[in-house]
Amino acid sequence: MAVSLRAIRNIRFSSFLYRALSSSLSSGADLKSSAFFGHSKSLPLRAEPKDRNVQWVFLGCPGVGKGTYASRLSNLLGVPHIATGDLVREELNSSGPLASQLEEVVNQGQLVSDEIIINLLSKRLEAGEAKGESGFILDGFPRTIRQAEILEGVTDIDLVVNLKLQEEALLAKCLGRRICSECGGNYNVASIDIKGENGKPGMYMAPLLPPPHCASKLIQRSDDTEEVVKERLRVYNEMSRPVEEFYRQRGKLLEFTLPGGIPESWPKLLQALNLEDPEVKQSAAA
Repeated sequence: MAVSLRAIRNIRFSSFLYRALSSSLSSGADLKSSAFFGHSKSLPLRAEPKDRNVQWVFLGCPGVGKGTYASRLSNLLGVPHIATGDLVREELNSSGPLASQLEEVVNQGQLVSDEIIINLLSKRLEAGEAKGESGFILDGFPRTIRQAEILEGVTDIDLVVNLKLQEEALLAKCLGRRICSECGGNYNVASIDIKGENGKPGMYMAPLLPPPHCASKLIQRSDDTEEVVKERLRVYNEMSRPVEEFYRQRGKLLEFTLPGGIPESWPKLLQALNLEDPEVKQSAAA
């Protein structure tokens, strides 16, 4: 169900969303979009710990690794990583007022409405504010122009990181996902080795294998089939590519193409963001 701006104003958003970040990035309008393929220009982002109350958004196709890198940056910068997919799953598993409505939507394969997503997001931000949280990294929101406009109407987004991955690698990565049925750990059995050709660079992504005690308990999500994954990508391209353009026009989009797995991509993402991870520095110095 679509939501009008007037209706959104009537939803009690957390005051956290309205709070101006006086110590945020010098100006969102000063950020310039940048493409990354093997190298990238650094953005003039803050790196001092005292200034790390960032308000960022992560975009990218399903399975690209938004959660992985958003979570790492969340830990590094000391801000919460808020994934709307997790909020939906938590609500589904609860006895909350939206659980039955969400269950019907999900079972029918429909998209969760703007109203429900914003309701869940608002509740999450209010809970975080009560705990003294400052800043956020949003993962999975906004996914439509309408959501982007609503978000812009209530808070300033400093930076939007758009993660990209070669489609061949993305498909293999999604099909290789496995979950331990006992502990819930996430793994990936795909060994991705793409040879460079026709000017396109090659890439290698090692599998993320489980520990021995989980190896015999791995299961695959029922919707991780080639047909379903391709459909997810089609829907994403149709609905979310305009969101990329929305932020590109505002000078807030950083496009980052993953050059490989975490060991290859994490240091280069930090470089693109003008950030440092002490663990990466120690590893490099060893």
